[in-house]
Amino acid sequence: MAERVALGWTVVRVVFGLTLAFGHGLGKVTGDMSRFAGAVERLGFPAPTFFAWCAALAEFLGGLCVALGLVTRPAAMVAGFTMLMALVQHRADPFGKMELALLYLTVMVAAVIIGGGPFSLDARIRRRA
Repeated sequence: MAERVALGWTVVRVVFGLTLAFGHGLGKVTGDMSRFAGAVERLGFPAPTFFAWCAALAEFLGGLCVALGLVTRPAAMVAGFTMLMALVQHRADPFGKMELALLYLTVMVAAVIIGGGPFSLDARIRRRA
């Protein structure tokens, strides 16, 4: 049973990590940052371009790290904070608009609690040490 749970967690971690990285982060990292920086500015952050880059990298690199199970807890913490800010940004929107940020936030909180699990690079590195 424990192995099936670990495998199930791995599927969730990989799918959510990759979709966060490639479905949301990559477009921000490779696209026009000014539009995203405007949204960050509306949240009241100082230096909105800097924080927009931080959020974009948190989504892209954080998502990749969660998918790989590499420094899973810190990566999930950073990506989760970014999803919390996305949830704040969409708080007045219909539920369907904020639902995605809530789902990502939930999985990132779970990743902070659970870690990468036995099928992760973190576990492989621990076994070698």
